[in-house]
Amino acid sequence: MSPEPTNPEPTGTGASGGVPMPAPHPALVTPFCALVGVRYPIVQTGMGWVAGASLVSATAAAGGLGILASATMTLDELEHALAEVRSRTDAPFGVNLRTDAADVDRRIELMITAGARVASFAQAPNPALVARCQQAGLVVMPTVGARRHAEKVAGWGVDAVIAQGAEGGGHTGPVPTTLLTPEVVDAVGDKVAVLSAGGYFNGRGLVAALAYGASGIAMGTRFLLTTDSKVPDEVKARYLATPVTGTVVTTKVDGVPQRVIRTELVDHLERQSWLRNLPRALRSAHDFRRDTGSTLADLLREGRAMKQGNELDWTDVVMAANAPVMTKAGLVDGRTDVGVLPTGQVTGVLDSLPSAAEVISSIVTEANETLGRLGA
Repeated sequence: MSPEPTNPEPTGTGASGGVPMPAPHPALVTPFCALVGVRYPIVQTGMGWVAGASLVSATAAAGGLGILASATMTLDELEHALAEVRSRTDAPFGVNLRTDAADVDRRIELMITAGARVASFAQAPNPALVARCQQAGLVVMPTVGARRHAEKVAGWGVDAVIAQGAEGGGHTGPVPTTLLTPEVVDAVGDKVAVLSAGGYFNGRGLVAALAYGASGIAMGTRFLLTTDSKVPDEVKARYLATPVTGTVVTTKVDGVPQRVIRTELVDHLERQSWLRNLPRALRSAHDFRRDTGSTLADLLREGRAMKQGNELDWTDVVMAANAPVMTKAGLVDGRTDVGVLPTGQVTGVLDSLPSAAEVISSIVTEANETLGRLGA
């Protein structure tokens, strides 16, 4: 599946911002580390409007895999962000791509030029796109929420998958992490590296994921709530004040199940029919076209690809523009009255805003201690 694990040191200018980075227990040096070239089997996911150059470079320099969220960027913004990441660290990093983006080939070219290592996909990439990325030397890593999805993409030859359980934030499936991870490992673990996501925030969780057979963990909310994240402080405070029971999975944002913080807006959307929400979706489509530099023809092509690739109807396709625009309103503009706050349930157990390096250091330290205790 992959070469023998190695244990590279964090690299780049100001690698960990002065944070002591522990040597990992041998059990933490997994096949995923060798596949991607990272020191620790910890992934920061490509969250739209959150995973920018600052967060990605900080994660990568500290020995994890940072993934840049390109779906909410124009081509010029992506090119600038790639250059900024590379100027801050020479450690491996990834880029999250939209499978149905009209300019996906151009985005891949920018990744290659910048020396990105991983092509991450929230939706399943098609076989041609997998081949295109791998021919360029990129590691292909889609996110899946069901065993059958993992089997499908493994059949296309992807290198790794992130199996995200129901506890995870944003678009998520119904199967809990504790059931999904071992199921996906049993199905495709002999072919690809499996990362587990949904509910992780500490070293005990990392050890648990390894016990399930995973090759590492992926986290979104934990990295969103760091000092390296550019989310406004008042929005971070809203996350930290949210209890474990303060989130909800709704289909009323864009027609697809998505876990968000429960707000008055979300409760209002839950009471509305899709027809009443349609005007908002049309405005969102217009705003998304403006924000990403897409043309109307691009949106129609992407909508057609989304409809065919995800078995959606045209109502769902129209609603899909709501997610990035309403997420931007919440996470960038701090407008929780008109925006949503995607989150994992783990937000209810977080109470601090460390740096990305401190997150990784504390997870590895606790994992080392946990493995030592279990070994003894």
